[in-house]
Amino acid sequence: LLYGQDVGKRLGGVFREAATLGDKYGDARVFNTAIQEAYIVGSTVGMSALGLKPIVEVQFADYIYPGFNQLVTEISKSCYLSNGKWPISMVLRVPTGAYGGGGPYHSGSVESTLLTIKGIKVVYPSNAADMKGLMKAAWLDPNPVVMLEHKGLYWSKVPGTEDAKQPEPASDYVLPLGKGLQVVAASNEHIANGDSAVVITYGMGVYWAKAAAAQLQQRIEVIDLRTLYPLDEALVVEAVQRHGKCLVLTEEQQRNSFAEALGYRISKQCFQYLDAPVEVMGALDTPAVPINLISEAAMLPTVPKVVARLQQLLGY
Repeated sequence: LLYGQDVGKRLGGVFREAATLGDKYGDARVFNTAIQEAYIVGSTVGMSALGLKPIVEVQFADYIYPGFNQLVTEISKSCYLSNGKWPISMVLRVPTGAYGGGGPYHSGSVESTLLTIKGIKVVYPSNAADMKGLMKAAWLDPNPVVMLEHKGLYWSKVPGTEDAKQPEPASDYVLPLGKGLQVVAASNEHIANGDSAVVITYGMGVYWAKAAAAQLQQRIEVIDLRTLYPLDEALVVEAVQRHGKCLVLTEEQQRNSFAEALGYRISKQCFQYLDAPVEVMGALDTPAVPINLISEAAMLPTVPKVVARLQQLLGY
C-alpha cells in the first residue's frame, strides 16, 4: 500500500517518484488522500493492526506537524505499551530539505524533531541505491520508520549531486538500518602525519563534504550516516579516533540540533583521541528558510563554507 498527498496515478507524487506505481498496482493499492496529515499518519495504526504494511507520504517535511500527535501518542508507543503485542509496522516518507527558493513552507528540515521521539527509526539516504535498500529494510522492519528524502537529490536537481543517481546493486538489495558508509577516504600519509580530519554527515551534506574533500588533497574522510537512528556509532567512533579531528555537518539550523548532540557524544567517547574540539556546522539559526535565493544560500552550508571550516580545523 502506498498512499498520501498526490501519490496516485494522475500525478505520482509532486516529485514524480511514484509516477508508474498507480498504473502498475491500481487505485486500491496506490491512492491519494486528503491534505490531512493527522489522518495519513494515524491511519497506519489500523492498517497495521489488520496485517497490512502501509507506506505513506507527507508531501513536504514542513507539513508533518499536524501528524505529530498520532506519531508520538500512538505509533511510537504501541509496541512498548502492549509488551510487543501490537507493533505498528509502517513507513512514513517525507521529502525534506532546501533548494531552489522553496521558501519557508517547503524547505524545512525536521530530523532533530523526529529524533526526540522514542520508538521510531529515522533514515536519511543520500542516493537512489541507498534509498531503495533502506526502503526495503524499513518495510521489513516491524517498527515504524520515517524515511527523509532530500528534494534536491531527486533527479540530482542540485548541481554537484550527480552521484545521487546510483543504480541499485541488485533487485533484492536490502541495506540494513544502522549502517553508515565511508564515501571518501583520506590518504594514509596524511593520517599518519596528523594532517587529516573526518566529516560526519548525511543527506545533502554528503555532497558538500565530498566537494570540499576534493579541494583538500586527500586530507578528508567523509562518513555518510545513512541512518540517524539507530546510529552506526562504531563507525563514527572509529573514524574520529583515526583522525583526531572531526566536523559534524548538517543542513538543519545548528542550535539544539541532532548534529550538536552527536558532537557531544563524539567528544565524550573520543576525548582522549581528539587533537581539536569537535566542530559542528549547520544552517544559520533563522526561524525559516528564506524564499530569496541569495538569502537561502547565505543561510545554508555551502562548499566554500565547508572548505573554510575544514581548513580551520586542520590548522590545529
